[in-house]
Amino acid sequence: MAIDYGTKRTGIAVTDPLQIIPGGLDTLPTAELFEFLERYLSEEEVETIVVGEPLHPDGKPAQIHHLVVGFVRKLKKLFPGIEVVMQDERYTSEDAKRIIRQSGAKKKKRREKALVDQVSAMLILRDYLESRGDWTAS
Repeated sequence: MAIDYGTKRTGIAVTDPLQIIPGGLDTLPTAELFEFLERYLSEEEVETIVVGEPLHPDGKPAQIHHLVVGFVRKLKKLFPGIEVVMQDERYTSEDAKRIIRQSGAKKKKRREKALVDQVSAMLILRDYLESRGDWTAS
């Protein structure tokens, strides 16, 4: 599972049991995130939660980095049986917008920030899987 954490909205992506295909799961208000995770994680088997680490292009922490670190700490405390890792999320929003644009989506759909958050979470998950050598783009 990957999480693109935001102060207002959070995008969530998951992969199939074989960890081959990352797909968007949902985008929800961040205030509802822990309630969603408690419900989802009680019903589904999740090995690892990958949280996007917000960094500037030069590698320095972005403005909300401290909020994401606090979120990760809380995740580890609430779900001690699940590995929680951070994955560099630089450029995922820009890449998500480009992918949505290239998909031929209508202009109204391309403007949906919730869709961008969900696609960003998919890209974070893809990058994590690639970094472990478990997945390669074809």
